[in-house]
Amino acid sequence: MGPPWTRESSQDEGLPAAWTRQCPRGRRALIGVLLCGLILGFSVFWAYIFRNCGPRPCETPLCLDLLDHYLGSGNRSVDPCTDFFSFVCEKANGTSSSFQVLTESKSRLWRLLEAPGSWHLRSGEEKAFQFYNSCMDTDAIEASGAGPLQQVIEELGGWHISGNWTPLDFNRTLRLLMSQYGHFPFFRAYLRPHPTPPHTPVIQIDQPEFDILLQKEQEQTIYAQILREQLTYLNRLGTFLGGDPQKVQQHASWFISFSSRLFQFLRPPEQQEAQDKLFHVVTIDELQEMAPAIDWLSCLQATFTPMSLSPAQTLVVRDLDYLRNMSQLLEEELLTSRDMIQSYMILGLVDTLSPALDSKFRGARRELSQKLRELKEQPPLPAYPRWMKCVEDTGAFFEPTLAALFVQEAFGPSIRSAAMELFAEIKAAVITRLKKLPWISEETLKDSLNKLTQLQVEMGAPKRDLKPEMAKEEYSDIQLGPSFLQSFLSCVRSLRGRNVRHLLQPFPYHRWKEPPWGVDAYYSVSDHVVVFTAGLLQPPFFHPGYPRAVNFGAAGSIMAHELLRVFYQLLLPGGCPACDTHVLQEALLCLERHYAALSNMAQFNGSHTLLENAGDIGGLAIAFQAYSESIAEKSREMTLANQDLSPYQLFFQSYAQVMCRELSSQDPQEAYSSPSLRVHGPLSNIPDFAKHFHCPRGTPLNPSMRCKLW
Repeated sequence: MGPPWTRESSQDEGLPAAWTRQCPRGRRALIGVLLCGLILGFSVFWAYIFRNCGPRPCETPLCLDLLDHYLGSGNRSVDPCTDFFSFVCEKANGTSSSFQVLTESKSRLWRLLEAPGSWHLRSGEEKAFQFYNSCMDTDAIEASGAGPLQQVIEELGGWHISGNWTPLDFNRTLRLLMSQYGHFPFFRAYLRPHPTPPHTPVIQIDQPEFDILLQKEQEQTIYAQILREQLTYLNRLGTFLGGDPQKVQQHASWFISFSSRLFQFLRPPEQQEAQDKLFHVVTIDELQEMAPAIDWLSCLQATFTPMSLSPAQTLVVRDLDYLRNMSQLLEEELLTSRDMIQSYMILGLVDTLSPALDSKFRGARRELSQKLRELKEQPPLPAYPRWMKCVEDTGAFFEPTLAALFVQEAFGPSIRSAAMELFAEIKAAVITRLKKLPWISEETLKDSLNKLTQLQVEMGAPKRDLKPEMAKEEYSDIQLGPSFLQSFLSCVRSLRGRNVRHLLQPFPYHRWKEPPWGVDAYYSVSDHVVVFTAGLLQPPFFHPGYPRAVNFGAAGSIMAHELLRVFYQLLLPGGCPACDTHVLQEALLCLERHYAALSNMAQFNGSHTLLENAGDIGGLAIAFQAYSESIAEKSREMTLANQDLSPYQLFFQSYAQVMCRELSSQDPQEAYSSPSLRVHGPLSNIPDFAKHFHCPRGTPLNPSMRCKLW
């Protein structure tokens, strides 16, 4: 016999007979109770797991606002596997725009400017609020009427359309227009870093800007209509200033004729580039010989004071042929039509200053803009409230003050810390991606990783704008009043002088290209710094309280795209001689074909958009990789309530929301594809999108072939 615990025995052995008869029924009841307990226990357990480990709905006011924003755009009846842009961005009345965040940033500035009493202003900063209030005081502007502008015209010698005209020296008038009023009637001149290293400041001379610029195929059909609209507008300006209608008509017609002749001298940048003449470096003395009608030294010296110029000063000129032809035309007309030249310059100045004048001038300019857009088959401009224009001007003239207030209000330490943490995760994903590129060489990889190590990142606002002593120093020469036009012109002169001084002085850090409240990010090649404005790192693109899917999909994809700009040079012909050029070129060719296959969805211009398309695809793929790694390392992910989207689906929706915008009149000149193609191109190249949206093979966003570049 073995030990008791090994002995085989009957289950009923030793039990009373009654118990033996009742056992099957009791056993079944006991088993049932145990099963119910197990089921209930597992239900509670899985509910706990789902609640605590699965995605939780974010129901904070911040997330509910974002949810309203997302639900307010998009057409859920569209198949996301066919047209994700419409699925996310399309509304019944057109395309929604996530770039309304720029308007929201301006609204925040508006609230700050409307409540100066809540801020402890230092010496000089109050001028920003005084200027804003002057801009918003439309009653005072209306009461002044055209008086302040007529005073400006008298200082320039008057004109033949109305009142007395005192013929002044042509170059003296031009010098005053350029230096005191910021108006350049025959060309543009500005100070900028030299286009080639070491990027020292240089004066650049460019072609003027004309409203009559048209596409070639449109010239025959609507050119005459555009000229008629401009003639009507100029006639209105002249009559607003008390001009004799007959003289106004004569001078306005001459203005149109002269503009058209100058316009004929322009050459498209593509033609200049094809002839390898995009930029010319000449001295002032050499330019004086080529275009003698302009006193270049005196005009440029007055404009760029305190810069000290000499005849040997070098300039960068975009189109020498235009300047030669323009000078010859001026010399001819000055012999016979000096009064017309004066009117040409005055009418152009009035047009330039129209935003700072009363409602008659502003309304005429707005009406012309709308009619020109109609003739060019462009969508009408949205309503532009007065407060927005005043906020823009105040921000341009008093950026240090508004930058400090905006950052204090909207980009505190916690937001900055979260943004830097996101950037670090994106940067780590870029490094991982670089190490796996099939076409990169070990030498190039090492150089690329060194570049990333040395890269500087700036977020929020420029360092100089956050220094409290800047306001007193920079606004000292601004004289406000007695009219808004005079305040405006004083700010124009102050800002120009300030910019010249900044460019001439040694600058220990990067000069920002955008205001802090702007919605922008960029990479500066010359300073090797990547910049993300405080305005960009705001809802609906980023917030520490958002689900990580939103932050990685929106702000994270932007960060990854900007980091890839550091390596754009590798994709250019001869830019990576040590790389496997065959594999690289095959990947680039695949990319071109990939976007060409989608071109029926939106216009595609492969010659100008290849690098940006590559950046879009790589940026999205890297952001998704970083997000996936973040999910694996950190638990308790959130999603938006009542949207029926998984966190991964929310990631892709947030990416597409960044692209939700209508094309503006400037977009055809940009290097980007259309917004819809910027959504469909990357998403169709990433298999994870098709996986998480369950897209059948062969649908537009789940093609059979994909490209591997980044």
